[in-house]
Amino acid sequence: MKCMADLCVIPFNQQISVADEIAACHRVLQSFDVELQLHGYGTNLYGEWDQVFGAIKACHQALHDSGIVRISSTIKVGTRTDKDQTIGDKIQAVEDRLA
Repeated sequence: MKCMADLCVIPFNQQISVADEIAACHRVLQSFDVELQLHGYGTNLYGEWDQVFGAIKACHQALHDSGIVRISSTIKVGTRTDKDQTIGDKIQAVEDRLA
């Protein structure tokens, strides 16, 4: 089953910026067979359910392995069975209505 997820990872690193940790997490996500779109407060993932959630798990594991002891993530996930709709398809549908 395909799914689309919006992932916001917040590593508690005792710093103001978490850009280094998010970049590390994004590198991990890129190693999975999922479509990714980074945005200002997270990353959209699209692919098979097990791949998407495996990527999220691997992101958490990599951050823990790097010394981050606490991570809080927010995940919104959606599925549909009537058609295969990518992240780009969803964006295009809104842009078409704005035109």
